[in-house]
Amino acid sequence: MERIELFCDLGAAPKAVFEAWLSSRGHSEMTGSPALFEDGGRGRFTAWDGYISGEVLDVEEGLRILQSWRTTDFAAGDEDSLLELIFHAQGPGTRLTLRHSNLPEGSSKRYEQGWFEYYFEPMKAYFAS
Repeated sequence: MERIELFCDLGAAPKAVFEAWLSSRGHSEMTGSPALFEDGGRGRFTAWDGYISGEVLDVEEGLRILQSWRTTDFAAGDEDSLLELIFHAQGPGTRLTLRHSNLPEGSSKRYEQGWFEYYFEPMKAYFAS
C-alpha cells in the first residue's frame, strides 16, 4: 500500500476550512462539485458526484479529521484508504496537511495530482474570495 503527504496554504482560518470540509454545502462550494455529508458531517459522505465515498471516523473539532476514503477506481477487494486532514493556523490563514494512506499500489501519483487539481486549486480560489 502507498502513502502520500501534501500541504496546502489557504486564505481562511482553520475553523472555516474545517467546517467547509464537513459540510455538504461548504464542500460542494469549495470544490465546485456535489458532495453529501450525513449526520452533520460526522457520518458517511460522498463527493465528486459519488466518485469519492467514505465515512468520518474521528474528529478533533477545528483541528483534525480522519476519514475512510475510496473512489470508484478502487477494486472491489481493495480496503478503504485513510485520509487524515490537519488544520494549522498560519497567520490569518490555514496550512492544511493531508496524509493519505493505504492507497492501492501504483495509484499514489494519480491521487497526488488529483488532490492538487480537484481540491487544492479550487479551495485556494474559494477561500481567497
